[in-house]
Amino acid sequence: MSPIDHALFQQPAPEGEYRFFQLGFLVDDVLAAADRWVRVFGVGPFNVMPPIDQRATYRGTEATITIQVAVAQAGPVQIELIQQLCDRPSVYREWSRDGTHAFHQLATVTPDYDGKKAHYEALGYEIAAESLSGRFRVAFIDTTADFGFYTEVVEGTPGFLANLGKIARASAAWDGSDPVRLLGPDGRAR
Repeated sequence: MSPIDHALFQQPAPEGEYRFFQLGFLVDDVLAAADRWVRVFGVGPFNVMPPIDQRATYRGTEATITIQVAVAQAGPVQIELIQQLCDRPSVYREWSRDGTHAFHQLATVTPDYDGKKAHYEALGYEIAAESLSGRFRVAFIDTTADFGFYTEVVEGTPGFLANLGKIARASAAWDGSDPVRLLGPDGRAR
């Protein structure tokens, strides 16, 4: 059974691990973008994480980039808004379009992270970036030539899956109040 117990997540998925759970967008102002998603599409509440320095490999080189992320559930899919707060090279910076908003990635979660990465590499796709955060692993597969976006592979650790469930339940029960929630470093609302 899915760790996300909202009814929309109980629909059958394609055979294998091909359920996409998230759409990721690059934005130039994460708070303003979250507010627009709430006003225009009624998606919320957005949980806005504090800025972080994310350690990653990018095109084979270790790098640290500063980003801020906001997430909310929109039915069966999570919306992620990403703002890069530094000018260092990254999988986000190479995709930004002069400060405009852009669709960036489609994400899938897997219990077999290494196997899923190997699957894409065997098909000829390059690992453009990989997080070195330590809590769970994330890889950005460069599928842009064939699909126009990156494919993000996220390791389905129990903690990560529990967090997905928490976000989905909060959105399912959302009454429209407090639509953009700033979270502290501990993950709690400020």
